[in-house]
Amino acid sequence: MRRPARPRPGAVTVGAVYGAALLLSLAGLGATLWYGIEQPGNALAFGALVALGELARWGAPRDMGAPPVLEEPRGSEPAPLAAAGALAYALLGASAGTATTHGVLQIVAVVVAAGLAGIVPHLARGLDPGLDQLARRVLTVGFAALCFQPLYNAGAVVAHLGEGPLYALFLLLLLVLTALCDAVLAALVLRARTGFPYGPLLRDELRALLGIGSAVCATGAVMALGVAAAGLWALPVLAVPLLLTQVSFRRYAAVRTVNRQTIASLARATEIAGCTPPGHARRVAALSAAVGRELGLSGAELTVLEHAALMHDIGQLSLVDPVAGGATALLPAEEQRRIALLGGEVVRRTGVPEAVAVVVERQADPYREQPPAARVVRAVNAYDDLAGGEGAGAALAALERLRLGTARDYHPDVVECLARVLARGGAAGVTSAVPG
Repeated sequence: MRRPARPRPGAVTVGAVYGAALLLSLAGLGATLWYGIEQPGNALAFGALVALGELARWGAPRDMGAPPVLEEPRGSEPAPLAAAGALAYALLGASAGTATTHGVLQIVAVVVAAGLAGIVPHLARGLDPGLDQLARRVLTVGFAALCFQPLYNAGAVVAHLGEGPLYALFLLLLLVLTALCDAVLAALVLRARTGFPYGPLLRDELRALLGIGSAVCATGAVMALGVAAAGLWALPVLAVPLLLTQVSFRRYAAVRTVNRQTIASLARATEIAGCTPPGHARRVAALSAAVGRELGLSGAELTVLEHAALMHDIGQLSLVDPVAGGATALLPAEEQRRIALLGGEVVRRTGVPEAVAVVVERQADPYREQPPAARVVRAVNAYDDLAGGEGAGAALAALERLRLGTARDYHPDVVECLARVLARGGAAGVTSAVPG
């Protein structure tokens, strides 16, 4: 009798997050429909702010066919205005000096309804609906509201802290705790979806808190305090700075996208010239990124690795006689170094950061003399050259050859990380021939 297939751990994790968010959403919507909406003016104003924030967020096409080689880790909040508005509503204790009467479940219901209303246009345009972010927002807003509303409604917050600086500090502390919870959830979901190590993903999320995350927390606290003192008229005034910040981040992201596209185009030059097989650079870049994350690289280190992996063969453009099949891993060591040095010079002339050129020119050195990114590029390039997409036998033979070369050419940790990545199915856009 055949045993039923066990669900993947990643699917269980994502399902648990979605399930918890769904249960909390149903409880909030059900309670609000049953008991009615308290202070509908506040609910409408904050709901409109959250919906507007969702409409203004940046998104990406759901599936454009090409593997995302240089996609940035999703460690930043794509809808900062929606996040700040939702957190401000969760920490709202008074409006224009009058105590509020909404509870935790109504806060959740408003955030869910506004979030769903805001993602409908994105769905219509074929963009990512951002369900992961919405599920995390429901859970984190519920956490913030549960920590604040019962204490405030019981009078404990004002009695012990007053309504001065200590009260504002208390709000900021709650927002920081909420942001940390969101970072933990985001890293868990990314770990489940990608299989990358949890530590580097969590570091990416925590690093993002120092950027747009800090602006979200500060704006949420200021909105709650501003509405408490001046009423709902404070919302549009306080929303403007965060909107401008969001526009700046979008422009910065657009510049980064253009740079990545330029590098990807330069990498294709070797394929167009017939120096390397089609798709070789993208395969090496995607697999290098996965191996780099397996090794614990993140942030700027991972970006340098991806750029260098894309451009690792660009030195072949300087050769009079092309390498047969573009397989530099089969050349003598001195010839590999010469091509790597030529590649470093070409990369420097393109205006790419110096760190990328260093990795390209040092990819053929003995691994004890290489930076970590160069070790990854050398091993992954050799694997792709040796495997050649010829099936499981060639892939296993390529891995075995890399293991035999760990005395000098390939770092043992890199080779083992590569084997683990391939056993899990490879990276985005890379089909593994190694059985799991």
